[in-house]
Amino acid sequence: MRLLVTGGAGFIGSAFIRLLLGTNRATAILNLDKLTYAGNLENLEALASDPRYRFVRGDICDAALVDRVLDEFPAEAIVHFAAESHVDRSILSPQPVFDTNLRGTFTLLEAARARRIGRFVQVSTDEVYGSVPEPLAADEGFPLRPSSPYSAAKAGGDLLALSYFTTYRLPVVVTRASNNYGPYQFPEKLIPLMISNALENRPLPVYGDGLQVRDWLHVEDHCRAVAAILERGLDGEIYNIGGSRSLDNLEVVRKILRATGRSEELIRFVTDRPGHDRRYALSSEKTVRETGWAPEVGFEEGLSRTVDWYRDHAGWVERVKSGEYQSYYERNYGGRDLELNRLGRR
Repeated sequence: MRLLVTGGAGFIGSAFIRLLLGTNRATAILNLDKLTYAGNLENLEALASDPRYRFVRGDICDAALVDRVLDEFPAEAIVHFAAESHVDRSILSPQPVFDTNLRGTFTLLEAARARRIGRFVQVSTDEVYGSVPEPLAADEGFPLRPSSPYSAAKAGGDLLALSYFTTYRLPVVVTRASNNYGPYQFPEKLIPLMISNALENRPLPVYGDGLQVRDWLHVEDHCRAVAAILERGLDGEIYNIGGSRSLDNLEVVRKILRATGRSEELIRFVTDRPGHDRRYALSSEKTVRETGWAPEVGFEEGLSRTVDWYRDHAGWVERVKSGEYQSYYERNYGGRDLELNRLGRR
């Protein structure tokens, strides 16, 4: 299969490309990526000379570019990872998430419709379901209750993609995954942020009381699921992808401190972010039943491997945390410093 992968230089997109070419499940892949702060060609360095792999730098909102790419590279399927994907950044500056996650998705759908592309995979998130009360777990029919500009834009992109199936019979599938972790993840998300700060003996900022619950999914398991849905999913359907491992954020942070040999004295409780969802919970029964996929990497094993990777790739971490990352970190956490002494350590 010839694939156009958008956002393939990012954390999950690059893992997907490595998986498909590493297992010979694609004859050719073109990676279209804007190379924003989280896009990093180092993530695909091992494939740079692979004749099956091509890279084009560009914005998915640029219709002329997307048309030119698909005219020169007649893809059989589009797997759409490209997104502004960080909730905190969407709160600080919401416009980019709507530009990329809505207008970019629309641009790709129009190009796919014009060329009768054989499969369009819209890669989305469990955050579109919002906070899920116990003891429920969201299945694919669960109401959408996005809480942040990021999750609202992703929900809008999902609905737009599904409308193209209903209206134009474009063969769309939507995937919604729980929290990913693993190697090459930009250190703004919880696990890589806490690992990198712990390894540097820096404070670990924990929002609120730290008891927000998330389901954790290793990126390799996520990519195996997307590949299975690409190959065996049914047109017009939604597929949830969960790791079946729910933990509160504070427990995850404590596991990271134990794995890195650091003290819990590094934990700093800071003011919670606005609209912070309390609990995500996902049912993957449909995906398991219809595709045969199941998660393979247990959380403890996956976390240990992830900590080892960040410890062994200090140069990669140093490069991605330079420049823009420092200004973002200050914008997001600097204003919360006043709360540190008030809340104290718990």
